[in-house]
Amino acid sequence: MTEYIKSLRKIIGHAPILQCAASVIVENQQGEILLQLRKDNNCWGYAGGSVELDEEVEEAAKRELYEETGLIAHELELLGVFSGKDMHYIYPNGDEVSNIDIVYTCKSYSGELKMQEDEVTDLKFFPIANLPENISPPNIKAIKAYIRKRTETQQ
Repeated sequence: MTEYIKSLRKIIGHAPILQCAASVIVENQQGEILLQLRKDNNCWGYAGGSVELDEEVEEAAKRELYEETGLIAHELELLGVFSGKDMHYIYPNGDEVSNIDIVYTCKSYSGELKMQEDEVTDLKFFPIANLPENISPPNIKAIKAYIRKRTETQQ
């Protein structure tokens, strides 16, 4: 959780907020995507989080990727902006958000996998045909879009 979101939560508690997120779906040379097992909801999802005040979205995506996985993104490609009723989420701690998630894909990166232990319990690359069933609800829409895009470009 960013400092901005923490400061808001001190004032409004668990009330719904509009949350702008920046996220990255990392693809390795085998075409697998990197997912992390989140501590808060015990679901798999891609790296990402809230954008700080005055932070550029692409920089936020790179920061979140590095903080959560240890990987450094060299190039990001915009996958899409995901919002709407199906992006509304209540975290296990009761915090309620309406997410606007700006999701990038990344094939060019360096570094060694190192999970952010206070947020993540596992990091693993998965083949697209064998993704885990328990995908974090706010990530489902973008992952489906990613799979559609990959399928279209391979035809």
